[in-house]
Amino acid sequence: MSVAGGSIGLMTDTTAFDWRSFLLRWSGEWADSLPDGETQGEDDEAARQTRWLGFPPASEERIAAMQERLGRQMPPSYREFLRVSDGWRHAGGFVWLLAGTEDARWHNNESGLADMFEEYLDEDAGPEERQEADIWRRGLQLDVESDITHVLLDPEDVDEDGEWAVYTWASWRAAPPERHANFLEFMREMYREFHSLRAHRSEGEPAFANDTTRELDAQVDEARLEALRGGWERAVKELDEAKEYGRPRAAGLGDQIRRLLGQTYMVYFDGLVTDPQYAPELLPPLVAEHAAHSYRDDSTLTFHLRGADDDLVSLAYATLDQVRNGTYRYTAAGPFGEAVERARELARWGDTDGAWRTLMHALPLWEPLGPDHLAPLGWVADPLLGPLLTPERGCELLSTPRGGQAGEAPRPAAGLDAGDLTWLAEPDPGNNRTSYRFVLVEGVEPEELPGRLADRDDTVLNEPMTFWEARRKSLHDQREFSSYDDRARMAVGRAGTGWSFAFDGDPAPFDQRRFVSPAAAASAGTRTVVVWSGLRTRHGEPFFHLSVARDGAEQYAFTYADGEIRQSGEIPQSLDPSLFFGAAEDWADVERSLLEAVTGEFGACLPRHAIVNGRLHTFATRSWTRPPRDGETYAVIRIEWGDTRPADGERTEDAGPESS
Repeated sequence: MSVAGGSIGLMTDTTAFDWRSFLLRWSGEWADSLPDGETQGEDDEAARQTRWLGFPPASEERIAAMQERLGRQMPPSYREFLRVSDGWRHAGGFVWLLAGTEDARWHNNESGLADMFEEYLDEDAGPEERQEADIWRRGLQLDVESDITHVLLDPEDVDEDGEWAVYTWASWRAAPPERHANFLEFMREMYREFHSLRAHRSEGEPAFANDTTRELDAQVDEARLEALRGGWERAVKELDEAKEYGRPRAAGLGDQIRRLLGQTYMVYFDGLVTDPQYAPELLPPLVAEHAAHSYRDDSTLTFHLRGADDDLVSLAYATLDQVRNGTYRYTAAGPFGEAVERARELARWGDTDGAWRTLMHALPLWEPLGPDHLAPLGWVADPLLGPLLTPERGCELLSTPRGGQAGEAPRPAAGLDAGDLTWLAEPDPGNNRTSYRFVLVEGVEPEELPGRLADRDDTVLNEPMTFWEARRKSLHDQREFSSYDDRARMAVGRAGTGWSFAFDGDPAPFDQRRFVSPAAAASAGTRTVVVWSGLRTRHGEPFFHLSVARDGAEQYAFTYADGEIRQSGEIPQSLDPSLFFGAAEDWADVERSLLEAVTGEFGACLPRHAIVNGRLHTFATRSWTRPPRDGETYAVIRIEWGDTRPADGERTEDAGPESS
């Protein structure tokens, strides 16, 4: 985009910049933006009348005298500016007079800021940090009149073209000094600041409209279409530029792109989230981000909903409750909405790759809620669909033509599940997964697993939740704990073609003296595989168990524990434990080899992304340990609550354990 004085975008050749056209446009827009009677003083009124914020040009003699007085040659862009105007009024919103040849002077720590910045330096602060603090001693001060805002040219921060960096700082901004590459970039930023402040005028003031705003608004319109065609990278640059000028819609449109790239900081869909037309799509991700970081303090939720009516605020709080309770459900109209339902069904059983592909295949048929809607967004707050998003998948979605626009389809993002079991041998963040166990059942649906693995026939699956949510819920509801009771809290789903799984990522310690494999009991009319691995456990010696059953009877099994192998039945050669356990020292390699063998033998897999990042149905199995025998002692801790049941984390004097 171009305006008088050159492109609004970045420019590298500062000496070729048309300062006069740029400053004339700025001055004219400033004069036209003033409500009647706003000018303060004769100088401002004269500037409004003449439509010129500057002063007469500085002669070469004046520039030479200035450089002699200061003992330095001024940087090129500042010299070119002085040749057009010897100083400037209203540079942005907080510098009322900028120095020309007469007023520029060395700051010499007049503000005392060098002492303040040095006081806050760490003992291990590097040279760059100390040099930044020292700018208040060496800098050339350009602010003459301002709202406690300092503008300094740094003679030691010089680029290959001889340009000096400009630093600005104001105490009320509570931020470190802001750096501008050169004087030209500083002035362009001040011009953008002027536009941004004028664009956010109070109600009742005249509209701020001129050639620049019209060109920028046309740029926003084109960026919107480019985004719908899949050209999100170009679109976001155009929108961000318009945002710096304070153009309405630019921030809200750009935030939609940023959110799908996984960015949430300062993403508020400004100007659109409070519009009832777009709130159904933009409110859920905003509310979900609040829920993730609010810690139940909801006082800040409405801060980003300024201007919203009572109905929309009520919708925000209702959506917040749904997000926190895991009951929010994203819906959309038309064929894309039908795909959303199919994708949710796939995701709830662990097929996150299939769910994502379902959404992407239907995306070209998606219809926006209005002209300022760039992509479906409400789904990122859905407890089942939200975990599908990754930055790579966000790029794929944004690169897909949609909303009636044509364009080239992007290359599909890589799937997140490898289709095997070996990922369990890889370290997870924090190395927390040192032991795990799972059950594979052939030819049955996941919802049938409680009937095969639980004590009671009426055991039902919980609503989908993360593993840690499920564990916390089960501990909160549990009132009796036994040292002989090992009821696993397991997540369920589909384990590839023809198999279902139940998975426990944080099992109790393994004790082979009391362990009872659930394989036989779960295998009525089918085949079942049980694996329990603790080759990297922090509790005791490494161990590994495999058992396979069919039609209610165990076919074969082996357990490696305490350095010994115990086995039964006719074990296939590919699973022969002697192939894996010997003089091996790297248990991760052993584990990987075992999991490769299990994958090859049964053709089943576990969905990594769904187990680690998603939400799955869970239930409690029957105990994985046998009942105590005569003469064996064990402990039972029973918690009895009084009339008032405390919330999570609270204590009550009515609660007391009993042991037997």
